Amino acid sequence: MINNIEVEELSTWLYASEAPILLDVREPWEISICSLKNSLFIPMGQVLSRAQEIPSDQRVVAICHHGIRSHHVVEWLRRLGYENVVNLRGGIDAWARRIDPQMTLY
Repeated sequence: MINNIEVEELSTWLYASEAPILLDVREPWEISICSLKNSLFIPMGQVLSRAQEIPSDQRVVAICHHGIRSHHVVEWLRRLGYENVVNLRGGIDAWARRIDPQMTLY
């Protein structure tokens, strides 16, 4: 089962003493439009070959445009043994609409 979190919950987590790793799996052209600060950028197509860059001992939130690609990435990482990884429901689009209205939509 894939765990999803809402953007409001992520907003709270980002101010916690141990903020999660933000794994942005969008393409470079998308990241050039908008992104969340301090994200780890690994395009979806490179996640499996670069999985060693993703900390397995910390909470990880996978992010994409609408939450579809990141949902698949969470499934892949779970199969690799990552236990503390969740999907951001609605992706960066939901973040821009509900948390940061200054963020560029695309």
